[in-house]
Amino acid sequence: MPSSTESQTLPSNCSAEPKQDGDVPTSPQVLPNGGLQAWATVFGAFLIQVCNFGYTSSFGVYQDFYVQNYIRNASPSAISWIGSINAFLLISGGVVAGRLYDCGYFYPLIWGGSFLTAFSLFMLSLTKPNHYYQVLLSQGLGAGIGGGLTYVPSVAITAQYFTTKRAIAMTIIASGSSIGAIIHPIMLNNTIGKLGFNDAVRASAGLVAGLLLIACSLMRTRITPVQQHQSSSVSLKVIVTDWAYIAATLGLMTFSVGFYFPQFYIQLDASAHNLSQNFAFYSLVILNSASAVGRLLSGLFVNKLGAGNMITVSTAICAAVIYGMIGLSSVTSVVFIAMFYGLFAGSYVGLINPLLASLSRSSSEIGLRMGIAFFFSGIGGLIGTPIGGALLTEKFIWWQAALFSGTMALIGSVCFAAMLIFLHRKKISGELA
Repeated sequence: MPSSTESQTLPSNCSAEPKQDGDVPTSPQVLPNGGLQAWATVFGAFLIQVCNFGYTSSFGVYQDFYVQNYIRNASPSAISWIGSINAFLLISGGVVAGRLYDCGYFYPLIWGGSFLTAFSLFMLSLTKPNHYYQVLLSQGLGAGIGGGLTYVPSVAITAQYFTTKRAIAMTIIASGSSIGAIIHPIMLNNTIGKLGFNDAVRASAGLVAGLLLIACSLMRTRITPVQQHQSSSVSLKVIVTDWAYIAATLGLMTFSVGFYFPQFYIQLDASAHNLSQNFAFYSLVILNSASAVGRLLSGLFVNKLGAGNMITVSTAICAAVIYGMIGLSSVTSVVFIAMFYGLFAGSYVGLINPLLASLSRSSSEIGLRMGIAFFFSGIGGLIGTPIGGALLTEKFIWWQAALFSGTMALIGSVCFAAMLIFLHRKKISGELA
């Protein structure tokens, strides 16, 4: 561990010096832009996304099972609060975790958050039917807080290793959530019926715990705590007066209001329209498989087309597809919506981190900028699906919820278009190279 006897001067916003094991004593000024440790860290961050955002994106399985079997004394809107609170804490936790990461607390965040995530899922396996509060506490609050501690640090750490390959590294990391959102629904849908809910969740929690252990063991920081403190003095005033960044943050927040509706409700939508139960189980898998493709494709084209341009187009198409859920009634329509929404929603998710990184003036800002943006994005996700569930009602009036969610997603796309205008003005004025 680094010596605690050396006298160091720290910024006022990071008053305590954390001790981190395993730091690679490499100069922070020269980034390797690759190498074994760099890609091992990327793979560890990839596994974090498999277990955190990937699990949250699989909530549609739980939504369907809770509404029809496990928590029948609660409305679809009330049940969706479990998933939306989880997503809110996972994403908005970055406002705290990002700042702590900038202050050098990477290892406590990763190990502590991973433990809480796995522990909460094991607690979910001990809940009883129709005990709503037990599920809310374990899956909504516990797993959400655990994920929130690890999400931003696992993404932001790429700034310590990569320069020109940073967007590719971030895209690989983001694709982990799509892979997780394929694995977890298949596992849950095929084990809940055979093993029962409690044993199925217990098996799922065991998988998550194992993957998180591997992830934590692989990830390493390059910058020592003192070096990181000295480079993390960020002027909040500069950030909150950056109009392009503000427009992007508003875009993330408003788009997130509608973003989760297809993920949380497409399996229930297919079941409610009396489609084959086996097909309904795999509707979410189709969506998430397409999402994985979208994230990888966004990484291939982001340097050429630009993250801002791509995210504006992707969100506009997502809004159009959400409107299309109004007419969902057949296997063909479910496949079409799942594939197209997954493809462009995946592109959106894969572009968020490169976009926020590109809006940062230096690597020392990335954690804070991501934290603030994800906090507001989390607010959008928090309120979106419960409002959608309330509009859906217990009579399953799908057009109301789809119209609301699609409109909010469209407003988000308009905000991203405004961001492009602000960036163009910066370029003309010479503020942007």
